[in-house]
Amino acid sequence: MKSSVAHMKSSGHNRRETHSSYRRSSSPEDRYTEQERSPRDRGYSDYSRSDYERSRRGYSYDDSMESRSRDREKRRERERDADHRKRSRKSPSPDRSPARGGGQSSPQEEPTWKKKKDELDPLLTRTGGAYIPPAKLRMMQEQITDKSSLAYQRMSWEALKKSINGLINKVNISNISIIIQELLQENIVRGRGLLSRSVLQAQSASPIFTHVYAALVAIINSKFPQIGELILKRLILNFRKGYRRNDKQLCLTASKFVAHLINQNVAHEVLCLEMLTLLLERPTDDSVEVAIGFLKECGLKLTQVSPRGINAIFERLRNILHESEIDKRVQYMIEVMFAVRKDGFKDHPVILEGLDLVEEDDQFTHMLPLEDDYNPEDVLNVFKMDPNFMENEEKYKAIKKEILDEGDSDSNTDQGAGSSEDEEEEDEEEEGEDEEGGQKVTIHDKTEINLVSFRRTIYLAIQSSLDFEECAHKLLKMEFAESQTKELCNMILDCCAQQRTYEKFFGLLAGRFCMLKKEYMESFESIFKEQYDTIHRLETNKLRNVAKMFAHLLYTDSLPWSVLECIKLSEETTTSSSRIFVKIFFQELCEYMGLPKLNARLKDETLQPFFEGLLPRDNPRNTRFAINFFTSIGLGGLTDELREHLKNTPKVIVAQKPEAEQKKPALTSSSSESSSASDSSDSESDSSESSSESSSDASDSSSSSSTQSSTSVSENTRRLRAC
Repeated sequence: MKSSVAHMKSSGHNRRETHSSYRRSSSPEDRYTEQERSPRDRGYSDYSRSDYERSRRGYSYDDSMESRSRDREKRRERERDADHRKRSRKSPSPDRSPARGGGQSSPQEEPTWKKKKDELDPLLTRTGGAYIPPAKLRMMQEQITDKSSLAYQRMSWEALKKSINGLINKVNISNISIIIQELLQENIVRGRGLLSRSVLQAQSASPIFTHVYAALVAIINSKFPQIGELILKRLILNFRKGYRRNDKQLCLTASKFVAHLINQNVAHEVLCLEMLTLLLERPTDDSVEVAIGFLKECGLKLTQVSPRGINAIFERLRNILHESEIDKRVQYMIEVMFAVRKDGFKDHPVILEGLDLVEEDDQFTHMLPLEDDYNPEDVLNVFKMDPNFMENEEKYKAIKKEILDEGDSDSNTDQGAGSSEDEEEEDEEEEGEDEEGGQKVTIHDKTEINLVSFRRTIYLAIQSSLDFEECAHKLLKMEFAESQTKELCNMILDCCAQQRTYEKFFGLLAGRFCMLKKEYMESFESIFKEQYDTIHRLETNKLRNVAKMFAHLLYTDSLPWSVLECIKLSEETTTSSSRIFVKIFFQELCEYMGLPKLNARLKDETLQPFFEGLLPRDNPRNTRFAINFFTSIGLGGLTDELREHLKNTPKVIVAQKPEAEQKKPALTSSSSESSSASDSSDSESDSSESSSESSSDASDSSSSSSTQSSTSVSENTRRLRAC
């Protein structure tokens, strides 16, 4: 207990010494702060005394330790408060700062700093002029007097970039026409790199609007094909980069954009087939998935323009499905793709309603292969000073005025045409009321626009059909006018003639139409006669296809055999082209029917009036020509009756002579001379007939044939004189 009391005394002594030293070292200001302390701070001595008393009264050691720790914490708080007050006193007050020497230079330095800040170009900051308020930007442009200076060009470049980005991000189906007009107000020739980058970034960010961006590119491409070509080049490069890096998302977005550009006729379908072939050459799960997504978007377009190409692609997909080397999920996707094709891509139309905004005559299709080296022209994305800035701006203003005035004039002309039509109708009604006997004026469209459109529709229907029954069904559903029946038949024949080799598809299609309606049969009959009359205008390949198609129609009895009435076999009435046509025609008939059936059909008594020109019997010379022609083409069996007729011709003439002389009265000497001359001519013709017959049938030498002909001539003359 005594030791503890001694310890407390020594600690109290030490505390008094430190306190006295602190008071000696502290300044009067510090002492003043000590006096101004709060009652809580002034109670420190009271707390120390109470501790001392507690210790003297015999409190435990633990209580004393807790009290000491509390005292230390309070002491530290008081010291922190004192240090804070010292710093606040030592810092110069606002009133005293101008009086100090260091503050004399601050009024001079402050304006220079502000001046430097004002001179700094906001376009050259770290953000690159990310945002400048439009009012401030216009004010900055107005302050620049030299329009061709670097600062003005940079500001106009930034304004162009922001305008293009804003317009591209706002486009949709409902406002695309307005956005196009606003976009053409900007110099997109100068900013074609910015436009291409904005379109590609917007499409990759929101692929669901790809069809809208494709329609936008199609409209711009119709006016500025170089911009459409630049966008397509960058798309191809993006696809190739994604394919090399196995970046499925990049390949999906790029291929989807390419598919819609093909639908809009900006890109050629060959690019689509090349991309699909590349994706399916070494199939993986990702490549097949990209190919199926690509095929869904442009499958209907490929079916219309390249049915053979899409058939090959689907055949490749079928082989991949049968190999079963890919994931089950991808196999299911292939099966779904076949179901989509079977439904006719009804959920994936070529162009959505409201986006078919470019006329076919204004479309410009780019033929860019997949594997060529392309320059993305990334330098167009950054600012570059143009020495001829003002001249180029004026040129674009002229182009813009021409383009926008065309659109305005078209709309004005449409409105004007509508109003003028209304006025004309009113005038006609008034004239009809005033003059009952007035004649109506009919306007005929001789530009054949409707005809060209009709033929295009027929061609697309034929090329997109798998078999002739499907094609006939499509064509019958079109419900065209009866006046266009012959044009439909002509189109079928023209499509057949354009093929490299004859395809039975067209013969079956024409036969189906002939069986359906009599009008189609009559149309094909008239077309056969027209084709035979103008057969010399066709090339050999087209001539062969036409002949084989008509032979198919005759073999199937789709056309009556009476059409052969227009064929007249003689040296004067045939040409080399017509002889080739008849040769191919009858050889094809013989291949279809066989020689006996063909011969029996040509001997049909009901059809003999129609075969008089084909198997002539009127003149021995024409008969001989027909015999020689059919024999040379390997169908000599068709000429048996002609040969018999040619042999019996002299006997018939001799038998008819006495009857004719009995009926005729006696003539004068002049008539006898003329008759003798005619007899001599007949005898000469008979002799020539017998000689030609002997040359065609027999294979004797020339000397023996000449002797036989001379003897036959003498015998015929003797018989005639005896009669």
